[in-house]
Amino acid sequence: MALRIQKYGGTSVADIDCINNVADRVLKGHEQGDQMVVVLSAMAGVTDKLLTLAGQASKRPDKRELDVLLATGEQTTAALLSMILKDRGYHAQSFLGFQAGIRTDKKSGKARILNIDCQQIKQALNNGSIAVIAGFQGADNEGSITTLGRGGSDTSAVAIASALKADVCEIFTDVDGVYTTDPRICSAAKKIKKISYEEMLEMAILGAKVLQIRSVEFAKKYNVPVHVRSSFSEEEGTMVVNESSDMESVVVSGITCDLNESRITLKKVPDQPGTSAKIFSPLAEAEIMVDMIIQNTRSGGETDVTFTVTKDDFIKAKEISEQVAKEIGAKEVLTAEGIAKVSVIGLGMKSHSGVAATMFKTLASENINIRLISTSEIRISCVILAKYAELAVRSLHTAFGLDQK
Repeated sequence: MALRIQKYGGTSVADIDCINNVADRVLKGHEQGDQMVVVLSAMAGVTDKLLTLAGQASKRPDKRELDVLLATGEQTTAALLSMILKDRGYHAQSFLGFQAGIRTDKKSGKARILNIDCQQIKQALNNGSIAVIAGFQGADNEGSITTLGRGGSDTSAVAIASALKADVCEIFTDVDGVYTTDPRICSAAKKIKKISYEEMLEMAILGAKVLQIRSVEFAKKYNVPVHVRSSFSEEEGTMVVNESSDMESVVVSGITCDLNESRITLKKVPDQPGTSAKIFSPLAEAEIMVDMIIQNTRSGGETDVTFTVTKDDFIKAKEISEQVAKEIGAKEVLTAEGIAKVSVIGLGMKSHSGVAATMFKTLASENINIRLISTSEIRISCVILAKYAELAVRSLHTAFGLDQK
């Protein structure tokens, strides 16, 4: 008997027919004797509709009350699946986040899980019930409902899997696994059978939408095997697991593309100790996530500082940067929005040379100019003009031999 956590995304529970399909999958595992815990997202489009309603009710919805509102999406699907399972003659019990023992900090809309008390879930499982949990939500120490941010149901599922020491956490979505790149961009993309936590985390950070970033962090930290698979087929998907020796034989595992990028440059900044802190501290206080940072030293005691932020944060980051530029004596602030970040990722980069050279030569052969470069042990990222993003992805996919794998 195995303990399995299954998470179903919005398209998997889009309507009653889809939820019945989820029930079929859950009962298949239950009939095999496995203990089943099901974590659900809201129906596709419901969260956006709730946000629209909130906008109609208030120009600036209170964040606490917004969490209360948004949590109802997952509450609905959890209740509906439990009803269906009970109507078929099976024991099932639905849990909201706080009932499942998910305790978070107080950061409304982007709460982080502090701990999980699984006693009620364990009791339901020991009584032979299927536990159905509303994802995306928890409660702070004062009992206020909190939400975990977009894609938070993935994090709920992996966190619960770690707390219960589950044998596997299955993430069911509308794709049948993790691919070498986005199949919508490159028809030669191939499904990856097994990928390391490190590679998956880089891919999630760099634009792949298959798994939410914090869910991968949880999986890596607590060694939770994650199986990414489709709700609409029986095919095996992609296993996200610990690094193994054979993984390094593949130099590059995948290519990602992130169009949600914008660039800000402070020109002729005084090259003095503490200047960078003056630039980035106000951005941190405004809760703006900065991605790539490049500093180019000029002659005459000056430097240029360039960084990227998401498109959502661009206007606020630009305003803050212009104010900071005046305070520190920078000459001007330049911005660019039509950019994309293209990255190559692979554990094999640790032990193989020439990856950067191949990437740069490939982009040059397509006459694609590189604006920024950043690297990690298993990743190289280049910022280019957005209009060349798809061409870059396809060219790099071919150059690194991923078309044939």
